[in-house]
Order: sequence, then structure tokens, then C-alpha cells
Amino acid sequence: MSEIKTEPLFTVRFDVPQIRDLGRGPFGGRRIATVTGGRFEGPAMKGEALPSPGGDWLLFTDDGSTHLDVRVTLKTDDDCLIYMTYGGRRHGPKEVMERLAAGEEVDPSLYYFRIAPRFETAAEKYDFLNRNIYIGTGHRTPGGPVYQIHKIL
Repeated sequence: MSEIKTEPLFTVRFDVPQIRDLGRGPFGGRRIATVTGGRFEGPAMKGEALPSPGGDWLLFTDDGSTHLDVRVTLKTDDDCLIYMTYGGRRHGPKEVMERLAAGEEVDPSLYYFRIAPRFETAAEKYDFLNRNIYIGTGHRTPGGPVYQIHKIL
């Protein structure tokens, strides 16, 4: 069996100043986080996260896991638009997750935070995004999440 290898695509930081708590529904606790901007930069591309539309439809389940469902639009510094969507999971010890929920800065090694992003773009220069598989590791800051995105080779 071959080893999975990756290469860095970019680091992205999303600005999430507000999270709306919709309460507990049939599937768990639901919150909606509005993405109002951000920046990304990597070896082959850099730019900004556009302020609207963009958000994360978070589901908090009974086992302590957070399920992410995110959609954002990225704009490269050379004016190309990229749709980014991802699902992911965040979980850890109860006290660590409570500190995150309270907006504290927490050492990312204390919890699990992974995503599986997909990209769509009509920009020929960035067509490689349409055809490859990506993964990401994240950590939560008081202002929003930060992800290291990698292409699976």
C-alpha cells in the first residue's frame, strides 16, 4: 500500500464575528456562523474570502462532535473567483470544547479539527482545483477558523 503524500495549497483565515444559535433541533444543536471576510495565501495563489454570501451551518451532536457545512467564495489577487465548500469535524475533551465555545484561544493539539474542501472555478489558471482532492487541518481563534489546506498527491 502506498503512503498518502500531500503538498500545501494555502492557509486561509476566515473572519467570523457572529454566530447565531438556533437552539436544539431533532439532529442536535444548530448554529449558523457568518463569514464576513478573510485571507488566503499559498505557493501558487493568494487572495481574499468575500464577505457574502458565506457561512458555516454548524451542528453540535450528543457525542460532543461539531459537524461543519461551509460555503464561501474566494477571490484571488488576480481577480478570479473560486467557490469553496467543505464538510468537517471538530471534537475533543469536554472542557476543551467548552473553552472553544466560550471564545478562548486553545492549543490546536488538544482537539481534532479536520475538513475536506472542494473547489469550483471557471478560471483556467486555477482549473487544477476542480480536478484534485484536498484535506485541511484547522484551529479556532476568537475571530474565526484558520485552516492549512493540502492537495493529496
